[in-house]
Amino acid sequence: MKRRGKGKLSEDDRTVWEAVKKTAIPMRSEPMTPRDTTKSRPAKKPAPQYQDHFPSHFEVGSRATQTPMGHDLAPSISERLAHAPIHMDRKKYGKMQRGKLSPEARIDLHGMTLAHAHPALQGFIMSSALAGRRLVLVITGKGKNRDEGGPIPIRKGVLKNQVPHWLHQPPLRSVVLQVTEAHLKHGGSGAYYVYLRRNR
Repeated sequence: MKRRGKGKLSEDDRTVWEAVKKTAIPMRSEPMTPRDTTKSRPAKKPAPQYQDHFPSHFEVGSRATQTPMGHDLAPSISERLAHAPIHMDRKKYGKMQRGKLSPEARIDLHGMTLAHAHPALQGFIMSSALAGRRLVLVITGKGKNRDEGGPIPIRKGVLKNQVPHWLHQPPLRSVVLQVTEAHLKHGGSGAYYVYLRRNR
């Protein structure tokens, strides 16, 4: 048997190959073009052109708006009471606001702690209601300014802010008709008029 060289077909193999070629059906009618294997690279973006829009005398913060510093607090107790709905006779309410009505009794809570002031206020209001009084005066004092500039501001006058809340909570809510700041002649913002419901 004759050895054939590397990459060469024998006569028999060549005959078979020629016969197979005649039976083959081409897959494409057009000749194949070699594929471009080079990867398309994105075009380089041109470097941005910066222009100096700032004047030579520009200073950082010169265009910032100046806003005053302060606390965004809820309305004060005085503002809330002033805008509270009127539950009593409007004519009497106007007289009371102008200091024309005289309180029938008064209690001075000024200087008391919250623990002592709360039961004292409850006892005074309930006994006044039982006695049939209509207008009483609760003195709280204006309080000291204890706000030390911390992250949470502290209202001036602990009792001044707490007493109206107590008056609108049970059991006092059932006998209290109206609460408002007193006229200057009766203590002004350091006291409250408490108008009681009619004793049934």
